[in-house]
Amino acid sequence: MTRPTPTRPRAVTVGEGLAVLVARPGPLEDSAAFERTAGGAEANVATVLTQLGVDTSWISRVGDDGFGRYLVRHLDERGVDTRAVYIDPARPTGLYVKERGGGSAAATDLAAGASRMLYYRAGSAASALSPADLTAAAGLLDRCGLIHFTGITTALSPSATELTEALLALPRRGRLIGFDLNYRPALWIRRTESAADILAGHLRRADVAFVGADEAEEVFGTGDPARLRQMFPEPRHLVVKNSGHSVTGFRDDAWVEVPALRLEVTEAIGAGDAFAGGYLAALLHDRPHEQLLRFGHLCAAAALTGTGDVAELPPLDRLESHAAATASAWARIHYGAVAARDVAS
Repeated sequence: MTRPTPTRPRAVTVGEGLAVLVARPGPLEDSAAFERTAGGAEANVATVLTQLGVDTSWISRVGDDGFGRYLVRHLDERGVDTRAVYIDPARPTGLYVKERGGGSAAATDLAAGASRMLYYRAGSAASALSPADLTAAAGLLDRCGLIHFTGITTALSPSATELTEALLALPRRGRLIGFDLNYRPALWIRRTESAADILAGHLRRADVAFVGADEAEEVFGTGDPARLRQMFPEPRHLVVKNSGHSVTGFRDDAWVEVPALRLEVTEAIGAGDAFAGGYLAALLHDRPHEQLLRFGHLCAAAALTGTGDVAELPPLDRLESHAAATASAWARIHYGAVAARDVAS
């Protein structure tokens, strides 16, 4: 008897994509050339989900410009469904410049290996996101098992907050809502509402919530996982990324802390998005609780050891093997050895 082919899980991410211009190392004013790449939290998560066997669509807005066309092509090439991306004829695609340190004696240079992001997103096409974008994509939302967005999206504008509130109000019908705090103070400066109130409300209404201990300390006054769980008992999954290179995951009344892998960091940008993508994909594939966190760590390690915002992952069977390792074997894993097998092959 032929066994039926398992149905692949479906996910939708909602939020801004950004064109990224990466400067040469050294003072920004001396960079005569820039490498173009792509970024944006929900777009990054979407690319991780597709690599892990989750059919993923991205709802967003981009400008009718070269950067917008590049972003759509970038995601298309990685298997993300972009049919729900609206092309805005009046507003530009968001952009950020990544300044990289050269370690010189110049007063405006950063330390070697350090980086800084300069955002140019005010008035971007994505800042016009609103509940109307959900109406246009109702079919996608009805068919998915997960909808994911971040605090960056809700910070973009009042209409974007109306969109995220509408997402949280959707009947679940078996769907999960994922929310990553992703607190960006600069985005909230232009808003009159309380960031803490809006973000706390979003956390409480999500099914899967991610917070960094440092950003939680800034927004809510504590980064302690146990205290955060007391403050936010509503999400079935609450994931706290600790500053001490471990992650504490709460699921219902149970919790587990999983240490990060040993590695040499190339660049920290995109690691949180990759972690969320790994965790959510493992959750959609119904893996055990501890493996959810391990998948997150493995995907974050790929971002930390890469040079772009988008994590390029090792093969899925290799990730599955490491995620299922014993505790002692997990503690011995160095991600460099995991990634080196791709080079050897």
